[in-house]
Amino acid sequence: MSAPVRPPLDTLGTAPVTVSVTRHVDPSRTTEMLAWVQAGTSLAERFEGFLGSGWVRPSEDSPEWHMLYRFADAESLAAWEASPQRAWWLEAAQGQIEETRVERRTGIEGWFDEPATVESTARAMVQQAPAPPRWKQMVVIFMVFLPLSLTANWVASHTIGDWHLVPRVVLVTTVMTPLMTYVFLPWVTRRMAWWLRR
Repeated sequence: MSAPVRPPLDTLGTAPVTVSVTRHVDPSRTTEMLAWVQAGTSLAERFEGFLGSGWVRPSEDSPEWHMLYRFADAESLAAWEASPQRAWWLEAAQGQIEETRVERRTGIEGWFDEPATVESTARAMVQQAPAPPRWKQMVVIFMVFLPLSLTANWVASHTIGDWHLVPRVVLVTTVMTPLMTYVFLPWVTRRMAWWLRR
């Protein structure tokens, strides 16, 4: 297995990190590949910060497998990548699977991944689409952030309005951030896909 150059983890910050790995496998070894991928997922699931994984193939007979896995932050990703469990898992495929490309992505681009391109339990037949233009990403984020911010601040003014500014903002931000990241932004992104990807 070759060893592609990876960006330093310390440049990734504390945002969730998605790692995209392209691997080449003989199409006749699909069954072994599926078992190997499932074994890796089962191992990674035991690590704190693991958010999920999946894979994509351009076609059923393609030797290329595009694999994704996501961790809550660079620290939890580093723990998985330095673990003896992962080393054992990679060693099990030595000589059968060639790793050709590794990418790490953080920030808002990860919110705009096409959900249909990741399939964890069955073969996927679609190519991963590129991220939409940044100005479209900005518009969608604004569409989510404005009503959520207005609602959160209205509720805060009627419930904790007598709090000092800093703790009030910390609480509002702590509630808004996961709601925006995991609920509202993915929901709006799926419904705006026709415009984002056009």
